[in-house]
Formats: sequence, structure tokens, C-alpha cells
Amino acid sequence: MYNEEEVLPALVSRLRPVLAGLGVDYEVVAVDDGSTDRTAELLAAFRLGWPELRIIGLRRNSGHQAALTAGLDRAVGAYVVSIDADLQDPPEKIVDMLVLARAEHLDIVYGIRADRASDSGFKRWTAGLYYRLVRRLAGPSVPAQAGDFRLLSRAAVDALKALPDQQRVYRLLVPWLGFPSGEVTYERAPRSAGQSKYPLGRMIRLAVDSVTGFSAAPLRIATWLGGFAFLVCLALMAYTLSAHAFQHTVPGWTSLFIGVLFIGAVQLICVGLLGEYVGRIYTAVQNRPTYFIGHDTATEPAERTEPAEPAESAQPAEREGSAGSSALVAQRPRQRS
Repeated sequence: MYNEEEVLPALVSRLRPVLAGLGVDYEVVAVDDGSTDRTAELLAAFRLGWPELRIIGLRRNSGHQAALTAGLDRAVGAYVVSIDADLQDPPEKIVDMLVLARAEHLDIVYGIRADRASDSGFKRWTAGLYYRLVRRLAGPSVPAQAGDFRLLSRAAVDALKALPDQQRVYRLLVPWLGFPSGEVTYERAPRSAGQSKYPLGRMIRLAVDSVTGFSAAPLRIATWLGGFAFLVCLALMAYTLSAHAFQHTVPGWTSLFIGVLFIGAVQLICVGLLGEYVGRIYTAVQNRPTYFIGHDTATEPAERTEPAEPAESAQPAEREGSAGSSALVAQRPRQRS
């Protein structure tokens, strides 16, 4: 969650009855990704009457995928469901995911957005372009229109935790594992409250991380551009020699100028692509944690009192480049005597 004080009451009112109706032990791992509004205060108030709610507060805004990693690293359930707090993904589908996973012995169940009419035309177009691109680069195992709303078994979660990736894109990492999987479709609803915390810049960064993290195709594109530039240079050389032979060297400045610009542009593109991969190597060598835990209520003594009514929400503070909002629902394994 990041600055989600407006949507929290609606989230709790929908999520809690769904989980209570499952008839299993569960915990809700709410990852507060460095919120600057009253999100942490409201979560603490809701936890007074909901002991299954576990709050993990990050010290700073670390990003959507990093916050998701923090939750997956600490969830202890036999099954773990990741879901955003904005209620665009319906919590009611958690029941269908768990039933399907148990019935067909699946380790992964994807939430597939069958209808995105609530999104803008630009958002639908860019999302379609993104999924076509990653499916072409990473393979058809990547389900189209699947976001970060998914169910994972304990085996799948442990496999993800064992991966050394620093800049994780779970939409591609999870299918790459190759575990048995299924799908549950739903209609993507409008945001319940508040504003989107995933601006265009974050979407572009996600696309770049997806491409450079799972394919060497951009480097091959640089090679192809270099080969094409070499052919163009040969053609310009032949043109220059013929112009010199017919004493038309002065009019040739246009073609020379265009040729220099073209080669320079190709070189800059190639250097930029190499820089993206060198940057990923640099990040991996540093091996810095992608998040820092500020507090985890699982390490605090539990209190069970009557539900507290949180004060009326104020308007959330806006922050550019935020990372979206995520929460995780984990089914607790039953204790054996």
C-alpha cells in the first residue's frame, strides 16, 4: 500500500468477509510502502479488531515490485495471494483461486483481466503492446492480461525467494518457474477511491526492466542496426566515389551530412542499450537490498480488543513516482500437535 487512506475502509469491508468465509486459518500481510498519509495510522486502528491483519512498514518508498518482494519473503501461508489495495482486482476471486488450486493441484493461479473497459483507451493500448512484447521476448508461457493478482503455493513462493534477481518483474518471473498453473478471469473494476500510484514513468520503467531482465534481444537489435549502418556506409561510399569520378563532389555534402547523422544515431542507440545491461550488472554486483523493513507487527505482542473506528480520512498527499499499492493474503498452515 502506498498512500491508500481513502480506499482502506472499502478494502477491509470487502476482504475480511471473503477470508472469514474460507473456513481456514489465514493472515493478511499489508505492506505499507513508505506511505506519507494516514495509511499506517488507519492500518493500526483496523488491526485492533482484526488480529489476522499483519502490518509490514517499509522505511521508504521502495517500489511496487520491491514491496511485493517484502511481503512474499515474510508470508508463511501454505498459499499466498498478492492483490493491490485499490480494489480493481476483486477480493472475491480469492475463493475461486483457492478452490481451483486445490481441485487441480496447481501451484499458480493467475487472475486474468478479461474486461478492461474501466481503463482508459491509452492504458488498454499500452497494456496490449506490453504483453505482446514480453510474450514475444520471454515466450508464450507469459499469460496475456495477467497483472500481480495471483495465487502461489508455498513451493512457488520458496522458488521465487531462492532467485538472485535484484530488479524483479513477477509478471515474467512467475511463469518462468514452470509450475502447474491455471487461470481465473474477472472484470477489472474502476479504482475504488484515490488516485493511481502507477504513473506513465513507472510503466515505462517496468517495460524496460521486463525486456532487459529476460531477453538479450536488445543487444541483437544493436548488432542488426550496426550491420544495417555498415550497408548504408557502403552505399554512401559507392555514391561518393561515383560523384568524385564525375566531379560532383560539392553537391554531395547532403548525403554525407545525412550519413554522419545516421551513423551517430545508431552508435548512440547501441551505447544506450549496452548501458542498460551494464547498469543491471552494476546493480547485481552491489547486491544492495531492494527494501528495508521499518516494523513488522508479527514481532509485536498481539492485542485483541473491540474494533476501533478510524477517524475520518483526510485527502492523501500526492507524490510523484510512487510505486502503487500491494497487499498479500496468506493462508496459515495449521499447527500440528
